Amino acid sequence: MKSHYQYLVIGGGSGGVASARRAAKYGASTLLIESKALGGTCVNVGCVPKKVMWYASDMKHHLDLAKDYGFESVDPKQGVSFEFNWSTFKSKRDAYIKRLNGIYERNLTKEGVEYMFGFARFTKDGKVEVIHKDDQSQTSTFTADNILIATGGTPVFPTDVPGYELGISSDGFFQLEKQPKKVAIVGAGYIGVELAGVFNGLGTETHLIIRGNTVLRSFDQMIQDTLTTHYENEGVNIHKQSNVSKIEKIANSNLKRVTLTSGETLEVDELIWTIGRRSLIAIQTENIGLKLNSRDQVIVDEFQRTNVPNVYSLGDVVGNVELTPVAIAAGRKLSNRLFGPSIYAQQKQDYSNVPSVVFSHPEAGTIGLTEQQAIEKYGADDIKVYRSRFTSMYYAMSEHKSPTAYKLVTLKSENEKVLGLHIVGDGSAEILQGFGVAIKMGATKADFDSCVAIHPTSAEEIVTLV
Repeated sequence: MKSHYQYLVIGGGSGGVASARRAAKYGASTLLIESKALGGTCVNVGCVPKKVMWYASDMKHHLDLAKDYGFESVDPKQGVSFEFNWSTFKSKRDAYIKRLNGIYERNLTKEGVEYMFGFARFTKDGKVEVIHKDDQSQTSTFTADNILIATGGTPVFPTDVPGYELGISSDGFFQLEKQPKKVAIVGAGYIGVELAGVFNGLGTETHLIIRGNTVLRSFDQMIQDTLTTHYENEGVNIHKQSNVSKIEKIANSNLKRVTLTSGETLEVDELIWTIGRRSLIAIQTENIGLKLNSRDQVIVDEFQRTNVPNVYSLGDVVGNVELTPVAIAAGRKLSNRLFGPSIYAQQKQDYSNVPSVVFSHPEAGTIGLTEQQAIEKYGADDIKVYRSRFTSMYYAMSEHKSPTAYKLVTLKSENEKVLGLHIVGDGSAEILQGFGVAIKMGATKADFDSCVAIHPTSAEEIVTLV
């Protein structure tokens, strides 16, 4: 390895890898440093293995409805076992993730990116020192024309709660070797809601402990209300206006006793903290005078520049929109500016109207402003909202029902320009991707109306709202 590079990337997650590969493609000498496994949170303990678990839980949902569609032998009431083999499936899932790690390594090599595994930190003279992961007695020191900090985030633990260490984080969820019979999940955000859906769907007695009255409180009220009610109907035990006051290990067992602020106690196999994430920035940034905000996130401008010349940052360590595709897009645009042709000199990531999805059961998707945000920004008199709520045709053959709900938020004074779309129901993730393009382009309600509906589908309701 050389001691000096044109581009040095700290963090081998989605954003860092994308930026490093793009830089190398332009011919820049590039070094990427990763402390754990290539792919970052998304590939290893986030989006990818989470979606695999969601598929497993969703599969159980379809099996439960199979008899309603004429598959009479597929009937749990008649003694046919649908027991999920957690351990076997975990092994397959882990092998899949390992293959992805290998693909990341091969892609870096193919693009000409040098990489090493180790723990990076800044020295007082502005260099990057790396403690080798496989031999921590060894270090290497590098300099670079440009440095990118893309170190990601890490789960938060409530260290003020007695016994908090008896719980695990969402990272720990992927290390579970067997399926808990009873689980308590703390947190109303998308990670907690997704894990609760997975556990409940696979037959675990699931308790969701939330501080308010609804889940997903940063989402539109329709999504909050619809999913909270449906989860309760599906058997998730939602403990509202509650928090954990202490956790104790029950003697002579593997169970934990969880005491809530209400005084209620739960005995569970596992407790999972999903109360937020913080930036992973323990790389001695004080040695270069890097400015952080009150949440220890790196402060950057619209071009990902920090206060330190030629030091950039993006992804979860910065905050803003903490989504894998956003980090990838920002990373590529940064390298386009730094190493690409002059036409990219002013290219930057647009963080408005970014579609996002919660892989709950059913899925929920959102893009743009919530109804409340639109009212606060433009005033209630200038906002027109279209709604639809129904049961998908998929459930016509079954007594079991799952909700579908759509909401379109428009601005009257601009020809009913669509400010936000919020959807709950099967297939929401795939549906929203297409509609996201239209909204990003500035579509109006009339544009939606002019699109001929595809029948019979759930999504046709979005282009026929009255």
